[in-house]
Amino acid sequence: MDAVTTIHSLLSNTIWLFFLVLGVWGVFRAIRQQGVDGSYLGALVIGQGLYIVQGLLGGILWIGGLLPVVARPFMHILYGAFALVFLPFVYLVWLRGDDSNRGQWVLGLATLFLFGIALRAVGTVTP
Repeated sequence: MDAVTTIHSLLSNTIWLFFLVLGVWGVFRAIRQQGVDGSYLGALVIGQGLYIVQGLLGGILWIGGLLPVVARPFMHILYGAFALVFLPFVYLVWLRGDDSNRGQWVLGLATLFLFGIALRAVGTVTP
């Protein structure tokens, strides 16, 4: 179980850094009046995949009884669950597949928001 804990911890650092880069890239593209392209959508899918793997590892830790290590377990789970559904919600419900410059702005800012959510989730873990 120590390996799962280590991977979960290291993956959390990867996720917040990935979403920071993705958000800056998205806003940069939006400033340049570009729309959403396949490269950016592919990066979003990779980011969502990282959140899914993180959620699966967190579920394993929860079932294994290692959740008490977290200072505020309810908030930690809430941040994780929100991160899993937020990006698909934004793309499928809010944008409805819009790949214009407006869509790029929304996705760039949404990924920066997910960067903040990842940092908040990390902040619930006791050192």
